[in-house]
Amino acid sequence: MDPSLRSGCEKYYKEYLKSLGKENEFKPNDFIAEQFGDNPKLADDLSNLIIRGVKTATCSSLWEYEAESSAIPHVGLITVVLNGNKEPCCIIETTEITIRNYNEVDEVFASEEGEGDLSLKYWQAAHKRFFSRILPAIGKEFSEDMPLVCERFKVVWK
Repeated sequence: MDPSLRSGCEKYYKEYLKSLGKENEFKPNDFIAEQFGDNPKLADDLSNLIIRGVKTATCSSLWEYEAESSAIPHVGLITVVLNGNKEPCCIIETTEITIRNYNEVDEVFASEEGEGDLSLKYWQAAHKRFFSRILPAIGKEFSEDMPLVCERFKVVWK
């Protein structure tokens, strides 16, 4: 992460800790910073849905984590959410992680993703487009049975 971006995220996270009376408990590796989506407009749209409480879930391809040798999120993970300008806009805490295939995502989870008309049909179309756009960068293609890391979260500070 860019040092100036990291510095801004640490400052934001420290403000959150201060609001809890825990400013002396800061540890640099206690949180991650992440932009949702793959472009600034989508990051703005999704972060606004999170701030408004409409979006309480997200998913990523398990293949992305494997390609990057990254750990998948875990319950209790604290994330500083970045908007389209890579500025902190809220903090979320992961409350649930499940691995399921794309074709196993149900209407409840699709609705919790908070996008479009909240329907499973919308979710399927939007995520098929998204994964078809990003997966070729790691040598993969969208498939109905591709594994997803499905994450539920709550906003803990904004």
